[in-house]
Amino acid sequence: MRAVPCFLGLDVATAQLDMALRPSGERWAVPNATSGVTRRVERLQPLHPTLMVLAATGGLERLVTSAWAMAGLPVVVVNPRQARDGARAPGPWATTAAVEARALAPCADVMRPTPRPLPDAQRPEWRGLLGRRQPLLGMRPAAQHRLAGTSGRLQTDIAAPSTWLNERLATLDDALETVRRGSPRWRAHDDLWQSAPGMGPVCARTLRLALPEVGRLTRQQSAAWVGVAPLQGDRGTRRGRRSMWGGRAPVRTVWSLGTLVATRSNPRLTAFSERLLAAGQGKKVALTACMHTFLTIRNAMLTHRTPWHDQEVEG
Repeated sequence: MRAVPCFLGLDVATAQLDMALRPSGERWAVPNATSGVTRRVERLQPLHPTLMVLAATGGLERLVTSAWAMAGLPVVVVNPRQARDGARAPGPWATTAAVEARALAPCADVMRPTPRPLPDAQRPEWRGLLGRRQPLLGMRPAAQHRLAGTSGRLQTDIAAPSTWLNERLATLDDALETVRRGSPRWRAHDDLWQSAPGMGPVCARTLRLALPEVGRLTRQQSAAWVGVAPLQGDRGTRRGRRSMWGGRAPVRTVWSLGTLVATRSNPRLTAFSERLLAAGQGKKVALTACMHTFLTIRNAMLTHRTPWHDQEVEG
């Protein structure tokens, strides 16, 4: 007799995990702590769930996903937008943890997202360093702009945080470089990334940590995940221009700057950009097209583990 497929929806909060099982309709709530997660593992393993789905919540889900994946349970973290859309589809407008958990269980049944491999133990620490660096990097130009419009006593007060920011950024860069030197796998990956003209260490490590799927995706998927894929919005007889949206914003920001440098130092991208500008395209459109092309090339390089060769590209 075949086992009945069962699907679990999970809503993650700071203090509590709310779970709902489909089709039985069972519900549980346990603390979002090691003790609560361990008890749920012991309870769920005999049920052999087909799929367990939860929405990303800024890192609060890491404890439960790591524990369940290590126990062999098929757990998937989905985009919160997909979870919200699925929760609204049945009709209830109230949003509570229990309602969200009940809504995610049918999403698991209908969408069937593919479970991803568990990241290695060091990656969360590396991503934490990178995640700390990004907001500090955004604060530095803001402090510099404020400093330019002041004089006298305020300059000393505003300059003090700038000095601290520079010191913290230097410390984080040293930590990330130490990690790179200590990991042969990371070092080999970085060398492959930086073999292309115009690709620096900051852009390489950002893509390595924030988009580890590159090299295992198709060119369409990689473009969509970065947010440089042209998406149509046609309705009825309306045919509009394609636009780009979605994707991972921190990756797209760093990738745009890296591509801008590459259009000035990489002969392939320089020629491509100049051809688009000569055809009447705007500078931003030309840069976005170069981002898409450069990402496609990098995805192919990682897929085939092949470094950049100018003679092969030109041929």
